[in-house]
Amino acid sequence: MYDKILVATDGSSLSKKAVNSAISLAALTGASLVALKVVPRYPQSYFEGGLALQAAEVARIEQQWGDEAQAVVDDVKKAAELQGVKTLAMTVKSDIVSDAVIATAKKNKCDLIVMASHGHRGVKRLLLGSETQQVLTHSHIPVLVLR
Repeated sequence: MYDKILVATDGSSLSKKAVNSAISLAALTGASLVALKVVPRYPQSYFEGGLALQAAEVARIEQQWGDEAQAVVDDVKKAAELQGVKTLAMTVKSDIVSDAVIATAKKNKCDLIVMASHGHRGVKRLLLGSETQQVLTHSHIPVLVLR
């Protein structure tokens, strides 16, 4: 059924539901898992009203974000491997989460993407946007959305 499943996580309790479902599905189908967390780049715009930080401070912040993201996917890997699921834990730097999810799934030859969605509707959805909706819209790989 599936050979390789990508699960996108941000470490939230909602995304943990998607992670648990992806692990269970991978265990049932004998698939391997790619656990992905997308890490944003530090905003560099001078029009945001903030003070510009020194390059070393920006690098320190980005390193901290990267370390925290790696810890999230490492936890997914540990949980999956306890259920006998071979797992690759990865982080990717990108400002556009949906593009990074799709590109990582393609690069790793995944045949399913698993994500969580808050299920916002109406104005809230327009204001907050939806990375899951963007993946659903642009991915040629099947997407399983969990709420």
